[in-house]
Order: sequence, then structure tokens, then C-alpha cells
Amino acid sequence: MEKKVDVLILGGGPAGIITAVTARNYYPDKNIAVMKDVEQGVIPCGIPYMFASLKNPEENKLGNATLDNNKINCVIDKAVKIHKDSKTVLTDKGDTYSYNKLVLAVGSTPVNLPIPGIDKKGVYSILKDLNYLKEIITEIKQCKRILVLGGGFIGVEFADELAKLDDKEVTLVEMLPSILANSFDPEFSKIAENKLKEAGVNVKTGISVKEILGDQKVEKVMLSDGSELEIDAIILGVGFIPEVHLAREAGLECDKRKGIFVDEYMRTSDPDIFAVGDCAGKRDFYTQKPIPVMLASTATAEARIAGANLYKIKVIRENKGTIAIYSTYLDGISFGSAGLTEKTALDEGFEITIGSVDGVDMHPGTLPGASKSKVRLIFSKQSGIILGGQVCGGMSCAQIINIIGVAIQKRMSCTELETLQMATHPYLTSSPTVYPLVVAAQNAGSNMRL
Repeated sequence: MEKKVDVLILGGGPAGIITAVTARNYYPDKNIAVMKDVEQGVIPCGIPYMFASLKNPEENKLGNATLDNNKINCVIDKAVKIHKDSKTVLTDKGDTYSYNKLVLAVGSTPVNLPIPGIDKKGVYSILKDLNYLKEIITEIKQCKRILVLGGGFIGVEFADELAKLDDKEVTLVEMLPSILANSFDPEFSKIAENKLKEAGVNVKTGISVKEILGDQKVEKVMLSDGSELEIDAIILGVGFIPEVHLAREAGLECDKRKGIFVDEYMRTSDPDIFAVGDCAGKRDFYTQKPIPVMLASTATAEARIAGANLYKIKVIRENKGTIAIYSTYLDGISFGSAGLTEKTALDEGFEITIGSVDGVDMHPGTLPGASKSKVRLIFSKQSGIILGGQVCGGMSCAQIINIIGVAIQKRMSCTELETLQMATHPYLTSSPTVYPLVVAAQNAGSNMRL
């Protein structure tokens, strides 16, 4: 039986939901359906905190209330084939859906690591399925020695969270010289590493897992230096790759590492098919090179573009690329990164200057709850345009990095940041006399004149 819809969205995560809600806002008369293959999804960014911070894993459930409230049909099924010529989608249950506009929000899949023994019991990938996650949470809580593989954002957040559980020995293994190395310069990575160590995490960098040992279940891991660790469970926090299987079989232009190729308005090589979120390709804001950014914040920004422009170009997109903007929270300290790091800027051939400042996030710094803070800004030396920035400190740093993100999108200059007008309050921000963005920009300006 063929079912007809105006707009069919494949994927019920943040990208799919926001595409649907935006489409409903701009095209109120259209019949919109969201198809997802997991009945009970989760909020992706909250997955690590299901282990300890949340009282019950159910508290991180991503329900259907938003879809229901916007009169969007939710279909629990899995798309198995797209026929773009006939504009139909075949599902796992044997149904056929005809569409006028199709949006692929099918996300990503865990990286398949070529490690002998990785298929043993006790080795866990992270999937966005509530029932699956509840099962592995129960199993991991019964283990004592837990290894987290990967020192990116996923890995460090899991390690920090697992360290809160009683009687757990948590080890983090990262093959690069430092954790968070792709998003932070070494001084920030070192602060994050020290916080994990203070929380009781055994951090091992510059080393990799060569083999997972045990009979049916993981018992040990062999590391690249020949040493062995006794381990009861392993969490794979090494990242994801775009899900392009459906798109590739449908004949859309895509790459298994770079994602589905899209234009500024998230249109694929077929003008009636859009792609948003992890499955969609991203290009760096400054270099236009493909970048593997997979963030809910990026996905929802893309979703709003796609949802608004399904039938007509209603929202003009000024952003000509993706800013890699991240934040995380480790044992009481916020970290944020946006744009290029010093290393990536130099690797790309930019001539740069840097301004940095150490301070405190309240004024006076003797107020209860005040935290030390650090801000580092990277500018093009000749033009003075901001290229990137990093922050760490108290909760306010999570919003400072968003200010830096806006500055990058608007290509603000060092001088504009030096004269930034801001609201301040003793409990909420640094002092206006030493506001970190302003002082860091002033420092960079002085370096430009040397």
C-alpha cells in the first residue's frame, strides 16, 4: 500500500525533529511525516550523563511530544530503499511512501575499528537507543575496571561521568599526544587532562589498543607498547562516520567519510532531496575543506535552513561554511572551542597572532563560587580578523564561546572585539575592566604591532 506525504523526513533525532517543526512553521498546509527506526530515542548530548548524573536513564528520553504538538505524523519504521525517480521510499515493514520533498536526517554510525577481539562481549558502542543504553548502563555498573577508548569529547565526557560511580577503576586511552587534541591547543588539553586525573581517571595518551583479549568476554587489552591492562568493559568513544548507505544506493553524490554532498541550502544532488545533521557533508568556514563536525547544534542549524527552504528559498543562508564550535564540562570546569586552533591555522598556512588572558569569572574574585578562567583568541596577523578561540573556567565560559562563534561568523576584527560592549555583573561575569574577550583582543593587537 502506498502512503502519500508532502514532506517525508527520515530520522527522528534533533536534526529530523527541527526540520519537521521548521517546515510546519513555514508550510502550515503540508502533510509532514517523520520516520524513525528507534521507538525510544535519547537526547544525544545527554548520553554520558545517563550513567551517574541523571537519577534515571529515562530522564534523557527524546519523546514525540514536539512532533505531536505540531501535528506531525511519527512513523516507527526503517527506510530501506529510496527511488528518487519515482519519489518513493520503501520501508522495512513493506510499506511504500511517496513524497514531494524528502529530507535525510539519518545521522551517523560508530567507526568500525580494526582491533582484534573488538566483537567480544563487554565491548560497547554508543547507540542512540534508550532501551539499548539502559541495558549497557546496567551491565557496566556491575563492572569494576572500565576502559574508555578515545580522548575526544565523547570519550572524556564518559570517563568523567564513570569516575563518579563508586568503586570504579576508569582508564582513558587516546592514541594522540593529548586529549581533545583536534579542538584545543595543548595548554587547554593539559588542563582537561589534569581535571580527569584529579577525578580519578587513569589517562593514557600517545598509545593505542592493539588487541582485546579474553575468551568470549573482554578480560584484558594489549596496548601498543606491549603492556596489558585487566579490563571488565570497554566503551568505544572514538567517534562516528556519516550514514550514507541509503543515499549512495539512491544515486546521490556522497562519500563514506565526508557525508552526503549538499549545497548552502542543504539540497543534495537531487533538488527534491535534502540532507541535514551528521549524514550531511560539512565544509570548514575558512578553508572550505571537508570537516568531520557532528554536533546537535550544527545539525539543528542545518535543519532550520532545510525546513524553511523546502519549497522556496525563504531564509537566505549567509554562513558559507561550518564553524567547529564545541563545549564540554569536566569535573567543575567548562571548556569551549570555536574555529581554528593555533595548530590548524598554521597547518593551513595562515599568518597569525594570538592574544590570551588568565582571569576569574566573577568580580571580585573572592566571591563564593568564583573560578579561574582562561581565554585564547587567534587572529589573522595582517587583516586582524578572528580565526578561532578557546576558553575554560566557570559556567559563563559556555556562553563566551558562543560570543566567539558569532564573532567568527561575522568576521569580526581584533579592534571590534577590543571595543566590545557587554553586560556585566559580579556573580555572572568577569569585571568590565578586565573582560577576558576584550583583554585577549588587546593583547593580540599589541602583538600585531610588534
